[in-house]
Amino acid sequence: MRLLHTSDWHLGRSFHGVGMLDAQRSFVDQLVSAVTGNAVDVVLIAGDVYDRALPGVDVVGLLDDALVRLTAAGATVVLTSGNHDSAIRLGFASRLLERGGVHLRTRLADLDQPVVLPLETGDGGTPGAVLAIYGIPWLEPRLVAEQLGAETASHFEVTRAATGRIRADLAERSAAGTVHSVVLAHTFASGGISSDSERDLSIGGVGAVPLDLFDGFSYTALGHLHGRQTLSPQVRYSGSPLAYSFSEAKHTKGGWLIDVGPDGVTGVSELSWEAPRKLAVLRGDISELLESAEHSWAEGAYCQITLTDKQRPAQAMERLRARFPDTLVLGFDPQGGAVKASKSYSSRLAEAHDDLSLCCGFLDHVRGRDADDAERSAIAAALDNVRLTEASL
Repeated sequence: MRLLHTSDWHLGRSFHGVGMLDAQRSFVDQLVSAVTGNAVDVVLIAGDVYDRALPGVDVVGLLDDALVRLTAAGATVVLTSGNHDSAIRLGFASRLLERGGVHLRTRLADLDQPVVLPLETGDGGTPGAVLAIYGIPWLEPRLVAEQLGAETASHFEVTRAATGRIRADLAERSAAGTVHSVVLAHTFASGGISSDSERDLSIGGVGAVPLDLFDGFSYTALGHLHGRQTLSPQVRYSGSPLAYSFSEAKHTKGGWLIDVGPDGVTGVSELSWEAPRKLAVLRGDISELLESAEHSWAEGAYCQITLTDKQRPAQAMERLRARFPDTLVLGFDPQGGAVKASKSYSSRLAEAHDDLSLCCGFLDHVRGRDADDAERSAIAAALDNVRLTEASL
């Protein structure tokens, strides 16, 4: 049996104000092709299916389309809810959907209710090894600690209680035959490398859980962090299928193919997704960025640019977008500007010796560069007009 581990689809999310629904549709196309091309039997989605608890109608339609196409391709789908999802809304009609091969694990009551799939049939018709797939949704400690019987309302304690329920069910099932286990968990496990687009990982005291909570499971399919990574041979993050922040510019997006046989997991291999747009993180002075052939590859990318000019260039965004039309983030970090930047506005006011220097000092403070000659002349003329007006009153 072959499984495909994915997570953090974040359907409906935007990228610095740019809608990503078309890119997410492209990912779904790639996913369906991967299922058919790699003979995938089960697609795992480890939480954060949506980006918002109340997704838009077109976003819900995209998930509906994805599930229909995946099941039509012959795959069973098992998904859990993440911290961005509404577990109640995502879990709606779960018993009905199960009949069509879509298994939702969004409720605490379903922690120890695995999706059980046969791996073989023994001689004489006796049951052989089976695969039990469990799902741990996002656990908010303050809301679930009492229900789980956790000692304290901490992420560690509620996750330990949840995995404890799973181990108890596994032990009972294993008494009747060979059971291999896969656990989906949307959580922040120690050793994982985070990126900017996992928002507020530690809100409410929620922290990382140790890897040994997942000891003994054949494979743990984690979600929550957006970079594909291996914490141990049996514990992995698939990462998000698309980049959702510029900190993910160097990520190779994809999932994990897991082969499971009667003797357990026999192999894990990478599967990559093609990015619809490249991400470019550029830094330098504006003339170098606009003229250097080294940056030609970024002309069609989404760009985050940091200018290092000693003074903030005039019309910087307009000039940069002439070459890099999809510049989405512009920052300013002047070389040798630390001393100047540290000067407070009150000290600038104290140093101003006339109205002109006061006005030019304000411009310098708010935009990071001195007024040029034309600007100084315009300000001086405006001040003269004010004085003439006041004198005539």
